[in-house]
Amino acid sequence: MIDCIHIEQLEIRARIGVPEDERAAPQRLACNITFWPHNSATVEDEIGNTVDYAKVAESVKELASASEIRLLETLAEKVAAHLITRFPMRKVRVEVRKFALPDAKFVSVSATEEAAVG
Repeated sequence: MIDCIHIEQLEIRARIGVPEDERAAPQRLACNITFWPHNSATVEDEIGNTVDYAKVAESVKELASASEIRLLETLAEKVAAHLITRFPMRKVRVEVRKFALPDAKFVSVSATEEAAVG
């Protein structure tokens, strides 16, 4: 049985930042995504029995490129909510990294969503 699927350092582009001039052009961000599929015990070597990580990555790229957001926190929450409602996941954790400070490697924000029980 698999536990989770992880996408590391997915490059995305988004118009993000508090000052308007920072949002003037899309910025390069990195996104780490860990998700727990619903059918983790019954994959049986069939893509239809799991979550296609290529589709997850493409969906995140499309969402980010269409967004114009001020806060990194908002983007992380928006991506997590988007994924949990569009793919058969029990839980998803999203970390978005922004390369905004000259004296730091990156700044990151994480958001976690769990599917509604029922």
